[in-house]
Amino acid sequence: MAALVVRDIAASDFDAWKPLWDGYNAFYGRSGETALPEAITRCSWARFFDAGEPVHALVAERDGQLLGLAHYLFHRSTTSIGHSCYLQDLFTVEAARGMGVGRALIEAVYERARQAGAPRVYWQTHETNATAMRLYDKVADKSGFVVYRKLL
Repeated sequence: MAALVVRDIAASDFDAWKPLWDGYNAFYGRSGETALPEAITRCSWARFFDAGEPVHALVAERDGQLLGLAHYLFHRSTTSIGHSCYLQDLFTVEAARGMGVGRALIEAVYERARQAGAPRVYWQTHETNATAMRLYDKVADKSGFVVYRKLL
């Protein structure tokens, strides 16, 4: 088996990235009638390649096949001088789960955050995502915070 490679996304990856993106959104119930509009997907994709945007994307690849994605962004904080890094999206294909792909993507985001001088990386997941939380409990600390939101 070839080594897993985690790398920055390339413009030529769209056709391989899109099924991962669709799988991620389906996992969180955004499919069918509740699917994200294509305009959001295209806008997100364009942001990955815009140097003025704080949004970035990594992919995990083995034998030329994309197995996972991580989207992260940097933002200011009132509690730190350096930017914080928010790991917004993390997804691996089902066949690759438990094979270190998610961990490799998280570690790569950690490295990008270190390089950018960000003092922390954080993310959230749904309380029912027990499989992912088993990994997260190994690679990070629970903050104890509860997320509230209001859709406008």
